[in-house]
This record gives sequence, structure tokens and C-alpha cells, in this order.
Amino acid sequence: MDKVEVSSTQVISQSDNQKESTLWSDFMALIKVGIINSNLMTAFAGFWVALFYNNASFADHWVTLLLTMVGTGFVIAGGCVINNYYDRDIDHIMKRTKSRPTVTGTIPLKVILSVGIGFSVLGVLLLSFTTVQAALFGAFGWFAYVVLYTMWSKRKYTINTAIGSLSGAVPPLIGWAAVDPNLHVAAIIIFVIMFIWQTPHFLALAMKKCKEYKAAGVPMLPVVHGFAITKRQILVYVACLLPLPYLLFSLGTVFLVIATVLNVGWLALGISGFKTGNDLKWANRMFVYSLSYLTIFFLTMIIVTVPSTLF
Repeated sequence: MDKVEVSSTQVISQSDNQKESTLWSDFMALIKVGIINSNLMTAFAGFWVALFYNNASFADHWVTLLLTMVGTGFVIAGGCVINNYYDRDIDHIMKRTKSRPTVTGTIPLKVILSVGIGFSVLGVLLLSFTTVQAALFGAFGWFAYVVLYTMWSKRKYTINTAIGSLSGAVPPLIGWAAVDPNLHVAAIIIFVIMFIWQTPHFLALAMKKCKEYKAAGVPMLPVVHGFAITKRQILVYVACLLPLPYLLFSLGTVFLVIATVLNVGWLALGISGFKTGNDLKWANRMFVYSLSYLTIFFLTMIIVTVPSTLF
């Protein structure tokens, strides 16, 4: 083989690798892997804390955990794929969504819809092998995201964020129900915390992307009513989080202290928004803080219960 043939072979090989890399990136964007990861963390926390409250051992439930995580992941991925499929007519307008394969056409729409439906059904089926309640919670979360949020409220009402929060608050209930189908008041409290957390998180994002949402015709609160009202709404929701960790006093002092610090810090940052001269910079700080809040809050919840559930 001469040098020309070798060079040609290398070019073809590099081209194939680039195509595979692009296809994988498109698939990751299609299923919204970031959303899956964050929701799996809260589902795991729900499962783990349920072990703690039921005096159960992880060693006796590791198969259930595997089914719960994989099933939840598929349900969320399926919902996200269908969300992308449905929103393809407006995603080309927004910078953060215009490179999705539903817009670029790198993956056929029929394939995308089939993947969305297939993943959704498979996820609920896997969850049914844990408990019926876990599967029902998974199905409800999917319905809330795909039907109530994506197809109904997102393009009509400013409360679309609150409606969409129902789906994001469900994963801890899925995890808990896989262990304890009867649930416990603690599971409901975690659900409420997740439900409340999402509105200031997504309203901060809506402020950051206000122009894009406006161009796409999505009636997010800052688009319709402006930044001042949005900041007040954010502050109200953050304030509502303050007392909730104390209803989980069984998790111990360390958890309560860390949760309180997180809540007070977020509230202080929210109040500072009324004095800032740069609303977009403040919104970005609120958005980043909300992500850190979620991670630290649930990791703390998991860590403080390790001695009781792992050993």
C-alpha cells in the first residue's frame, strides 16, 4: 500500500470516528443527560433515605436499587426525547436548543419518536419489577412532564414552571416507593422540597434566557411580567424552603445545619437581587447556586444515613 492509500484510509477512519462522536453527542443531547443525572441523584437519595427510615440494609436491596435507577433513567430519557420531538418547531429559535438533532435532522424524526416511546415504556416496565407504586410514580412523572408541561402549559401559561416542577419532584418518590410502597411523611416532605426548589431554579434560567424565550413565544414569567415580579416570586419560593428541613429532624443535626446554611445563603442571595444593577448577572448566580444547593442538599442526606443503611 502506497502513501496515498494510507493517507486516504486514515482520512476515512477519522471521518467515521467524527460521525460516531457526533451521533453520540446528538444522542446525549436528545435524552438530556444532564437532567437524567440530576434526577437520578434525587431518586437515589429517596431510595437511600427510605432504607434509613425502614431500618433496612442496602445489601438486601441492591437489585431493587439497580432496577430503580435504570428504570427511572429510561422513563426520564423517554420523556426528554418526546419533549425534544414536540418542541422541534421552536427549538431552532433558541441558542441553547438549536443544535438538537430534532432541529439539525441528524437523527430521523421517526426514529426519535420511536426511541422516546420505547424508552418510556421500558422504564415503567422496569420500575414495575420493584413495586407497582414506583411504576405509577414513574408514569405520573412522565405524564406531568410530557403532557401537562410540554404539550399543555409550556406555551400557554406563566405557571408552566410550577406545573413542570411536578415531574422533577417525583424521582425521590420513585426511589422511596421502590423500598416502601406505603411511603412515609418524610418522602412527602422531600417531594415538596424538590417541587419548591425547581421554581426559583428555572425562573433564574428564564431570566438568563429571557430574550430567547420571548422570541420563541414561550410565556415564561420574566417574559410576560418582567424581572421585578420574577425576583419577588423567586424570593417567596426560596423563603418557603426555610422550615422544611426541620421536618426531617430524624436525619440528625449535621443535616439540619447544612440545610439551614444552604437555605439562608440562597435567601440572602435572593434578597441581594433587589439591590443589584445587573439582573442577568444576579440570575446567573442564582442559577449556579441552585445547582450547588441541590447537589449538596441530597449528598448530605445520603452521607448522614450511610452508617445506618450500609453497615
